[in-house]
Amino acid sequence: MPAVLEEFEPIFGEPKVEWTGTYSGLGQSSAFVFYVHSPDSSHLRICVSDFRHTTWESVRSVSQLEDMRDSVGIGGSWSEFIHYLVASIKSEDVKLLLEALPDSNDTKSAKLVAQKSKGMPRISFSLTKITGAAASDAVANLSQELFKAFKGLQYLFMEEQERCLQLTKVISVEKEKNEIFHSQLELNSKRQKLQKAINSLDKVDLTNGQNPPGKQAAQSPGPTKVTKRPVPTHRRAKARGIILQDSENEKDS
Repeated sequence: MPAVLEEFEPIFGEPKVEWTGTYSGLGQSSAFVFYVHSPDSSHLRICVSDFRHTTWESVRSVSQLEDMRDSVGIGGSWSEFIHYLVASIKSEDVKLLLEALPDSNDTKSAKLVAQKSKGMPRISFSLTKITGAAASDAVANLSQELFKAFKGLQYLFMEEQERCLQLTKVISVEKEKNEIFHSQLELNSKRQKLQKAINSLDKVDLTNGQNPPGKQAAQSPGPTKVTKRPVPTHRRAKARGIILQDSENEKDS
């Protein structure tokens, strides 16, 4: 027995409704929801309802699905057939074909038809109308499963939202670090340019045999005033007291 049905994930969708017959569904509800799931490993169940007046159902065993596989003409393994069936039901081209009874607003038959893509084989499920308690139970089960699916999606959405929030915080921190890094790069670049300009000026001054303006100012101070020191008084008096005589006068005396 193929075990792939044990891993069959429930599928929900809204089929496109097409009416055939005299009344073409005049006055009938056209909003339906289908639910495809595996109640056990050996059966596939399809439920279609408008939640008001009409509910349809189809249960297929593994052997019936194998017959469908042969009639549709899909080769390959059993799992490949199930994957194709799932892809068809999840596609945008799922139709609910309703045939109206002559001179009546009631339906004669219904089929759920799915096709993976245009030109590919069509998957078709003939549906049986259910009423009374069976219909109520089917609608109740469909509603509960829809709610579970909604809660699951809501949980995934909240998880994704929290992850996005954390990523936003990380991006904000990294952006701030990046801005600081670029600011430091710009500051270092300006310092390097300034140092290069100073080095260039130094080279020009050395080539011309001159010191840089700053060094020249430091090495060549302005002219200083020299003050005359006064001669001591005793030295000036001795100079004035000297009497000069020629040699002849000295001899006579």
